[in-house]
Amino acid sequence: MNYFAHMKPFALFGSSIMIIVILISAGASINKEHEIPEKHVEVVLRNLGHQLLLSAKDSSSRVLPVKKLNENTYQISFQNGFGFISDTLINLIQRTFQKNALANDYIVNLRNCKQNETVFAFEINSQAGDLTPCRGRTLEVGCYVIEIELLKKNKFNFFLLLLLIIPLSFVGFYVKDKFRKKEEAASISDNTEYIQLGNFKFYAGNNVLTIGDKSITLTDKETKALKIFAENINQIVEREKLMKEIWEDKGIVVISRNVDVLVSKLRKKLSDDNSIKFINVHGRGYKFIIE
Repeated sequence: MNYFAHMKPFALFGSSIMIIVILISAGASINKEHEIPEKHVEVVLRNLGHQLLLSAKDSSSRVLPVKKLNENTYQISFQNGFGFISDTLINLIQRTFQKNALANDYIVNLRNCKQNETVFAFEINSQAGDLTPCRGRTLEVGCYVIEIELLKKNKFNFFLLLLLIIPLSFVGFYVKDKFRKKEEAASISDNTEYIQLGNFKFYAGNNVLTIGDKSITLTDKETKALKIFAENINQIVEREKLMKEIWEDKGIVVISRNVDVLVSKLRKKLSDDNSIKFINVHGRGYKFIIE
């Protein structure tokens, strides 16, 4: 039996929500593991500024606190002005980022403090290719700030795909089962004789009840019991008769309680038609009534 096909709509919805929550939690956990701590980024960038000053033979000036301009962009500024060669900055950033696994792709802008103009820029991009213009250029002593934008790769989000596919799969199973039952009901009604019980059609040969587009499967025992009741509508059916014809003729010994359980199951499966009732006749059996 297909588990998904027999789940109720609310059960499908609840299962989908549970899986979505699990996937979101797992995705968040994985993303968190791959995030670089903010303090680590600041320490690496501040050390980068220090190495740049040392390359300019300045061991006394301070690197000012690193500023975070937005989610992915940081700014390095300095206490005093200095001068350097553009290749020094390119090579220094590449070595530092590789050593500390900070980022593979990034854009660097060197700005003049006073005019706030970009005097030098380059991009390292593993997908689009590197852009490093003005190599070998000598930058005169002056006040500079370095802005570094860490580029995030557009990775395929497997978890978002699962969040879409899994609920749709549940719905697909449910819809497919509904169509299958309709087709089965149509096939049965076209090719098989049935007994009309209120609004239900009872196909004893197929162990099936149908009402409208709904198809309900019966067990062999339920089919035998309902057939006995259908042949004795508005009459008392003795418990002994049910026990004998359903169980004892096959050599199975049962108690009266087995009859009660079987009738309870039939009552539930016929509950879509309020005109159908099973009346318990104390000490004797049941009366099957269709009002």
